[in-house]
Amino acid sequence: MTQFYLSTLQRKIRVFIIFFISLVSIDKIAAQPVLTFTPFATGMGSALEIVNAGDGSNRLFIAQRNGTIRVHNGTMLLPTAFINLVDTILDNGEQGLLSMAFHPDYETNRYFFVWYTDKEGDLTLARYQTTAGDPNIADPNSEVVLLEIPKPGTPYFTNHNGGKIAFGTDGYLYVSIGDGGSGGDPFNNAQNGNSLLGKMLRLNVNNFLIPPYYTIPADNPYVSDPTVRDEIWALGLRNPWRWSWDRLTNDMWIADVGQGAWEEINFRVAGTTAAVNYGWRCYEGNANFNTTGCGSASNYVFPIFAYPHNSTTGGFSVSGGYVYRGSGFPLLSGYYVCADYVSGNVWKIRPDGAGGWNVYQQSGLPGNITGFGEAENGALYAVSLGGTVYLVEANSSLPLRLIDITAQAKNDLVKVNWTTSFEENISLFEIDYSYDGIQFSNAARVIPTNSSSGNSYSFDHAINTSKKLFYRLKTTEQNGQISYSKIVSVNSYAGKGIIIQPTVVTNQLLIIDASEPVESVRVFNSIGKEVLNKSIGGRQGNISIQLPGLMPGTYIVHSRTQSGNQQHKIVIQ
Repeated sequence: MTQFYLSTLQRKIRVFIIFFISLVSIDKIAAQPVLTFTPFATGMGSALEIVNAGDGSNRLFIAQRNGTIRVHNGTMLLPTAFINLVDTILDNGEQGLLSMAFHPDYETNRYFFVWYTDKEGDLTLARYQTTAGDPNIADPNSEVVLLEIPKPGTPYFTNHNGGKIAFGTDGYLYVSIGDGGSGGDPFNNAQNGNSLLGKMLRLNVNNFLIPPYYTIPADNPYVSDPTVRDEIWALGLRNPWRWSWDRLTNDMWIADVGQGAWEEINFRVAGTTAAVNYGWRCYEGNANFNTTGCGSASNYVFPIFAYPHNSTTGGFSVSGGYVYRGSGFPLLSGYYVCADYVSGNVWKIRPDGAGGWNVYQQSGLPGNITGFGEAENGALYAVSLGGTVYLVEANSSLPLRLIDITAQAKNDLVKVNWTTSFEENISLFEIDYSYDGIQFSNAARVIPTNSSSGNSYSFDHAINTSKKLFYRLKTTEQNGQISYSKIVSVNSYAGKGIIIQPTVVTNQLLIIDASEPVESVRVFNSIGKEVLNKSIGGRQGNISIQLPGLMPGTYIVHSRTQSGNQQHKIVIQ
């Protein structure tokens, strides 16, 4: 998946199409569900997953990383564990009991499957059976190992074990596996068809008597390809920590944890049997990562949504969820819900009706969410590493109706206008801008009027570039929920130069907009003493420079460019 055959313009167009359909258009929004996480059960440290048995009992099974699986019968958490595999699994960081799944015929055959790391660190798929006399107790001596995958590295890498198993409506077991660990997939396992690492597998596990206790479905996509193992359903995954089926449409949603810049959500339409490669390590999200040896970009499937590594509009480790199909909160029906483990941000995603996706962010919800799960009736739950299981609920909210947002350029200004017809409980508008439509910076903040009849707003953005600019409106509600407008673009015609925004610096972070390459930046205090000298190396566009804890006062910034030196005054507060 390389850029060798794409021009710069083609690349921008492709990224624009793939990435921007994932950003929410709040143009003429209907009422949006506001999520709440209500504690449902507590006291289960290192909880990673919650599943149901599909046997009509309405029980919930909570898998803990230490090897314990607990049962909640709908009223209480049962005091005795369903099974305790502490003597079988290795619980260490990303290792442990990672996932479980009940056989479609569990009600009659009592089989369930677990995915874990064993004492040697091998990734292990094993089968167990519930005792005949008590459906709330499983037999730890009934283990049958179907698959063991050694980890690479010397000593072996402990991370990137993937960790989700689930049955499809076709009766086959699907297994997501990480790329094997370390960073950057050093052995290129995800693109290696002879390795099961960095893949999604599809297995027929109805062979209960003869080793290896599974067979290959005849319609697996690579059964006729000698360069790819027959078990593989999809390639190019980094660490698909959580994924799920939409129980109504049978579409597959895969959350893949990123490397150092992007987290992503992949989508596979129900009935897709063709070979699919999700692109890691060639790409991280929609961005190049390591394209050495990669093919044409058309060979790969890109995410429907990718968010950057930061604590405000993104996070650092995605935990995949489910499409809500319960009856308790009709307003939430059809939304895919996922979360970031670190930032506590949660996203709701659903089709926009035009082949793209609307994405709505909500902040301020509990962090350390390791996974989601469904009850038999479609109720949605979230589990946290701290041991709390939450019931995910939704209330209605109608904070804003955005009629339109436009951007017009004239000389060294871009005028951004937006109009609302209704506002309620909005705490802040922010105008974001970008040179590539991917990495956005803040240009201004505007306090809303919160008028029930709406209002018109305008902001003049000072520019000094002849490049194309992209703008979006970020809306923050009083409950912390964040929404983004559609993205508008404008061609600016200002001359070359340097712009520093803001000129009043409050966080020791200097932001430079450079429409031409910058060689170096020097900062002097009010008595002419140099306090910073940083080589930029000919970069242009949006450049962030961390200042060395300067005292409040006035400073002069010298920027050396190809066309000469430029000076700007800033104030540190």
